[in-house]
Amino acid sequence: MMPENTVVPEVMAPEQPNTLRSADTPLGRARVARGWSQEKAVRALTLLAKSWNWQIAAEPSLKVYLSRWEHGLTRPGKTYQSLLCAIYRVTPEELGFSAPREPRESATAKSLRERIAELESMVTRLTGHLGMVEGVAL
Repeated sequence: MMPENTVVPEVMAPEQPNTLRSADTPLGRARVARGWSQEKAVRALTLLAKSWNWQIAAEPSLKVYLSRWEHGLTRPGKTYQSLLCAIYRVTPEELGFSAPREPRESATAKSLRERIAELESMVTRLTGHLGMVEGVAL
């Protein structure tokens, strides 16, 4: 039993070192759910690919790729999607691979077509203005 005059400091517990963290994405959550660091996931990818006799990137590159995939900056190709599903023992849908992204080309092509149309219109207007300034109808 503690005496009445005893002061117990209210100290917040420090954060545990090496806690597993990830981006809040299906891929990041799958890794943490297995209790794996990125290094362990990369090692698992490497070992599985080797056992399947598949060629993949070296471990230092894979760590960068995994981080970019987990943060949604890039999307793994089919080879890596298969490997990731296998090491995490989940389906492509559970890792967020089933919903195809809208291709960037379509948005880029549309914006290029719009820009070309604007430039054509501008050239037509400028040609008309130039003809008026010179007194010649073009």
